[in-house]
Amino acid sequence: MAWNDGLTSYNFGPEHPLNPVRVELTMALSRELGVFDAPQVRFIDAEPASDDLLQLIHDPGYIEAVKRAGKTLQPDAPYCLGTSDNPVFPDMHDAAALVGGASVAAARAVWNGETEHAANIAGGLHHAMPKNAWGFCVYNDAALAIAWLLEQGAKRVAYVDVDVHHGDGVQTMFYDDPRVLTISLHESPLTLFPGTGRPNETGGPAAEGYAVNVALPAGSDDSRWLRAFDAVVPPLLAEFQPEVLVTQQGADTHALDPMANLTLSLDGQRRTYRALHRLAKETAGGRWVVLGGGGYELVQVVPRAWTHLLAEVAGVDIDPQAETPAEWRRFVRERTGEVPPLYMTDGRTAEFTPFEAGFDPDDPVDQAIQATRRAVFPSHGMDPSL
Repeated sequence: MAWNDGLTSYNFGPEHPLNPVRVELTMALSRELGVFDAPQVRFIDAEPASDDLLQLIHDPGYIEAVKRAGKTLQPDAPYCLGTSDNPVFPDMHDAAALVGGASVAAARAVWNGETEHAANIAGGLHHAMPKNAWGFCVYNDAALAIAWLLEQGAKRVAYVDVDVHHGDGVQTMFYDDPRVLTISLHESPLTLFPGTGRPNETGGPAAEGYAVNVALPAGSDDSRWLRAFDAVVPPLLAEFQPEVLVTQQGADTHALDPMANLTLSLDGQRRTYRALHRLAKETAGGRWVVLGGGGYELVQVVPRAWTHLLAEVAGVDIDPQAETPAEWRRFVRERTGEVPPLYMTDGRTAEFTPFEAGFDPDDPVDQAIQATRRAVFPSHGMDPSL
């Protein structure tokens, strides 16, 4: 677990949806439930990414603009700094560079064989572009971790993004690089920011089929989302055989999330974590780098979802029927004034019917699945109809 208390300093202000209290509550809940007490769990100190490291993916002029904005607190429109999505805040370069450094620290621990799995739960800032901030993201720590792995000699890195928003920044940075397979499952660009992530976005001339997008209709629930995941992600990872699997685990697919329109439950999200863990073992030799991401229901959803995620990474069993610890509930009330959730489950079964069992041409989710498979499977020598 890559961690530094300074990771909660990535803070756009109390009125901004991306409030670091969600990370604080996740860490507290994980501690109370004993996730960090497992003998195999250790903390890796995180340090800010250097300018040289950041320049693997970001333009030097943009890095200087971020430093400047964090001192002057003045907007810089060409770099999308000082917008409502990306307000400037004091020392924002240092805070954003620390998030990037933590994700690279997690990737380094996995690549060097210090551990099979590593997480930066404060990471997953997948929208940031090479020359500008975008969608609450200043530096793109997910892309930075991938770029660092490539610098070390990795030949195949897979990136799976299950945030409700399209992983546009990561896709952009590796769009023409066949060493990186990017897979994003997200709400349709017709109804949600950033308006990208259509099935026909399949990669540049040198990497046709290595950008994969599953654009799901608003309202998709556990069974439909899991069906789409199962129809696309496992076969592609099995074919690609990555050396490292990097995943972005935004919790904003949940039905209670105020900024999107999918309707997954905590239990559906937990089933996804298990599936990704299994796929890391089956296709990447167990090498799994786990990042946080979006999630704007700060009390009811994110802490429980990401505690289940960290438990999965750590190999710790948490009974979904377990009550949330009384001490954690007290902390939530003191810290936020909100009523905390009582259980670690939403009480759902999160079952699905595999796509291979039958295709309904009138079903919008099946249409989305088939559009993606037709767009990219042939590039990998795979039959989209099977």
